[in-house]
Amino acid sequence: MTEIPLLHTSRLKLRRMTFEDWLPYATCMQSERAKYMGGPFTTTAAWGVFCSDHAQWDFCGCGALMIEDRQTGLCLGQVGINSGPLFPEHELGWLVFPKVEGQGIAFEAATALRNWAQQAGAFRSLVSYVDPQNERSRRLAERLGATQDDTAAKPDPTDIVYRHF
Repeated sequence: MTEIPLLHTSRLKLRRMTFEDWLPYATCMQSERAKYMGGPFTTTAAWGVFCSDHAQWDFCGCGALMIEDRQTGLCLGQVGINSGPLFPEHELGWLVFPKVEGQGIAFEAATALRNWAQQAGAFRSLVSYVDPQNERSRRLAERLGATQDDTAAKPDPTDIVYRHF
């Protein structure tokens, strides 16, 4: 069983998921905010993704971490390394709740988790699968230093794949 990391940045704590995270996560996943991830999701589908994000730690040695504000303790979103049968490669993904979009939270969290993954040495590389219409995530992947990889396998044929390392 893989130990779930606890990571800190100057503003954030990236921590294991708890049941208390379910309501803000579900609210986001059931909204238009989730349109670039296959949503909006029903409650049942959102619960399945939430549980999968956590279960991947045991099954795949990676998974999701919740993004928490170190000062307030508020949950701000999620960052993760996805794996398993739905992902051709290990995927670095992020989701911030609407109230904190545009504050650099996703960049800070994704940078911390990417750096952890590189230091752990357990991942040959990471990719990010991005909907071509999701300009914010495309710019974030590029800001993270990822480069477009047109030869990579994709879970959705319309995805753009960005390779981190």
